[in-house]
Amino acid sequence: MRVAMDSSDHVTRRTFLATTAALPVALAAQSANSIPVGLELYSVRDNLAKDLPATVRAVAKMGYQVVEFFATYFAWTAERAKEVRAILDDAGIRCNSTHNGLESFSGAGLPHAIELNQILGSRYIVPAHPGEVKGLDDYRKVAETISHAHETMSAQGLRAGYHNHDAEFRQLEGRRPIEIIAASTPRDLMLQLDVGTCLEAGSDPAAWIAANPGRLRSLHLKDWSPELGYKALFGEGQARWQKIFEAAEGGGSAEYYLIEQEQSANPLEAVERCLANYRKLRGTLG
Repeated sequence: MRVAMDSSDHVTRRTFLATTAALPVALAAQSANSIPVGLELYSVRDNLAKDLPATVRAVAKMGYQVVEFFATYFAWTAERAKEVRAILDDAGIRCNSTHNGLESFSGAGLPHAIELNQILGSRYIVPAHPGEVKGLDDYRKVAETISHAHETMSAQGLRAGYHNHDAEFRQLEGRRPIEIIAASTPRDLMLQLDVGTCLEAGSDPAAWIAANPGRLRSLHLKDWSPELGYKALFGEGQARWQKIFEAAEGGGSAEYYLIEQEQSANPLEAVERCLANYRKLRGTLG
């Protein structure tokens, strides 16, 4: 038997169906908005060297929420770090992590790195490169150095991390070095995934995230393609970003993202386009 509905029932039902249909999209947008998107400042290194305050302000004005300073910051004094922190605060942008040489993880360099990162408000101190490594034993030594530093950093409210390049995802002595790094470091040490270099090495970023739940707290959103290499802007290479985001925001436990574009003739324009592509892909308007 068919029951007649009055107009108010019909509108209510239509509204309910429309709202229900839109729910997955809304939840996806909410998830995207909950994770800050930042910029690896190596992307605008020349601009930063010429005028750090203006570059930070420009990046913040674009809508980037966090930044990552690269290894040159290590030469700063504590007073200079305080000046930069004031610039960040004034621009309304955070520094969540820094990239470092291995000198930041031992000897007199370790307390200096801790002091600078505490001033900046950083959470993670990450080696930008493992240095000269020839075999898996060298990677084990690097992992040991970073792990010892991680213990000291943890007592000061910071954590160490590890940033990969393509070499860590290529076979060496029958294994991928990144597997040695992951197995030889504490589980609360961050594995910072560089998506582009992972792709260049022929590996699957989403699969790596799934294999290391809880450890991929930060990702470098760097795209890559066989035709353009690292000149490809975010969203214009071969990375399957939706699959990567699903993995990162599930078991990967991503805390923040860092867009990186390192081979553009006009860096500020390139990173603004990257952020626009990110917003389109994620359905965010902020």
